[in-house]
Amino acid sequence: MKERATFKDFLADLLEAECLQREERKKARLVREANFPRPKRLEDFEFDKNPNIVPEQVNTLADPAWVKAGLPLCLIGDSGTGKSHLLIGIGTAIAEAGLRVRYTTTANLVNELAEAADEKKLNRTLARYGRVDLLCLDEFGYLDLDKTGAKLLFQVFTEREERRGIAIASNGISGPDPEETPPRLTGPVRHNPNHARACVGPGKQAPGAGSWATYWPL
Repeated sequence: MKERATFKDFLADLLEAECLQREERKKARLVREANFPRPKRLEDFEFDKNPNIVPEQVNTLADPAWVKAGLPLCLIGDSGTGKSHLLIGIGTAIAEAGLRVRYTTTANLVNELAEAADEKKLNRTLARYGRVDLLCLDEFGYLDLDKTGAKLLFQVFTEREERRGIAIASNGISGPDPEETPPRLTGPVRHNPNHARACVGPGKQAPGAGSWATYWPL
């Protein structure tokens, strides 16, 4: 009986080890498929260099609940403030939680959508992006969008609204009033108040925009 129990324990340990290995392989695959340009993790972020960012608040975004609820997140700050690090770190945490993530820059996404539209493949491309649980869109404020580009990007936003998560990193905002925000930031989202309002202040909820996840200026 003792040998039988020992053998059962051995098989149980072997099965547990195999399950853990499969889980680690799945995490690695989801992170790889997210197409991050470089590895960045939230635990490596230098919070001491930016007092506006509270570690406890940022770490809550590693929980995929806001992504599953289809909430958007906006990280705004000047160059060198760490918004891309946070965007990639949050995306990595969400991927390791088992969700599908895709990282891209705004310029690359708009170019891809424009090419797809020219080749009559826009619906297919929109559907592909629509299947990911979290879309991480970097360098949002660096691109001056023309009317066509804004419309294409707006289609991505409307397809995901309240169904799939989206996280944006942008380099500037002039104030809490969307009408005061530079046009290049609000062009694709001006028609939707839930996507156009943000409040300057660490860890505050955007006023009048209940679908926004927590927003911090960097």
